[in-house]
Amino acid sequence: MSTSILFDAPGPKTVARHRLYSVIGLVFVLGVAAFFVWRLADSDQFEYRKWEPFVSPVYLETLLVDGLLETLKMAFSAVIAAVVFGVILGIGKLSDHAWVRWPCWAVVEFWRAVPVLLVMILVFYSWGIDRGVSGAYWSVVFALTVYNGAVLAEVFRAGVLAVPKGQSEAAYALGMRKSQVMWVVLLPQAVKIMLPAIISQCVVALKDTSLGYAVAAPGLTFVGKQIYGDPDFGGNQVPTVFVLAVIYIVVNLLLTGVATWVQKRFVGERKPLEVSMVTAVGTGATGGPL
Repeated sequence: MSTSILFDAPGPKTVARHRLYSVIGLVFVLGVAAFFVWRLADSDQFEYRKWEPFVSPVYLETLLVDGLLETLKMAFSAVIAAVVFGVILGIGKLSDHAWVRWPCWAVVEFWRAVPVLLVMILVFYSWGIDRGVSGAYWSVVFALTVYNGAVLAEVFRAGVLAVPKGQSEAAYALGMRKSQVMWVVLLPQAVKIMLPAIISQCVVALKDTSLGYAVAAPGLTFVGKQIYGDPDFGGNQVPTVFVLAVIYIVVNLLLTGVATWVQKRFVGERKPLEVSMVTAVGTGATGGPL
C-alpha cells in the first residue's frame, strides 16, 4: 500500500522499457568483464606460478594468520578505542559548559580533517619507528582511533539529539540529574538509532587498516607486498590485489551480516516509515506522550 502512495505503478510499456534497459546494462557489464578477463589472459596473469601462493598451504597460513588475523586485531582495537573516544567527545559537545564543549568541538573538527595516512606516518616516525612491529601496529591503531572516534562523536551527538525531547523532559520531571538522563534514558535509545552508522564506521576502520603498509604494519597489505615482491612469482601484483580484495569483501560482508542480525535482534525489523507512524500515533498535538 505504501508503494502505491509514493508513485504510480508502471504500465506495460514502462515495464518493457525497464526490462530492455536491464538487458542492455547486463550486456554492457558482461562485455566489460570479458574485456578485463581477455586483457589478464593476454598479459599471462593466469599463469600457475603467479597464483601459487594462494593455493599453497604454507603461503595460505601466512596470509591468513600473519595477514588477516593481524588486520582484524588492529581493526578491533581501533574500533573499541574509537567508540570510547567518540562517546566522550560526543557527550562533551552536548555539555552546557563552554570550557568542555569548545575543546571537544576543536578536537573533533581537527581529527576529522586530517587524513588517516598522514596521522599513521606522523605517529610512526615520531614515536613508533624505534619500536619495530609493535610501533607500526600501534601507529595504525592510534590513527584509526582518533579519526573514527571523531566521526563517531558526531554520530553519537546526532543520535542523542534524535531521541524525542519528551524522553528527557519526562526524566527531568522524575527528578533525574542530567548525567542520569544521559546515561540511563538518552544513550540507550540513541544507540538503536546510531547502530547502522556505527557498524558502517567499523567497516571503514577495517578497510583503512590496509593503509598500514606505508609504515610496515602487519596486516593483509603487508603480507601481500611481500608476496608480489618475491621474484619467484613473476610480479603477481594483479592476482595478489584480487585475492586481498576478495578477503576484504568477505570479511566486510560477514561484519555487515552480524550488524544486520544485531539490529534485528535489539532494534527490530521496523522500517523508518513504520517508526515515524508509531511516533505520530504515540504523541499528541503538542508533541508529548498521550
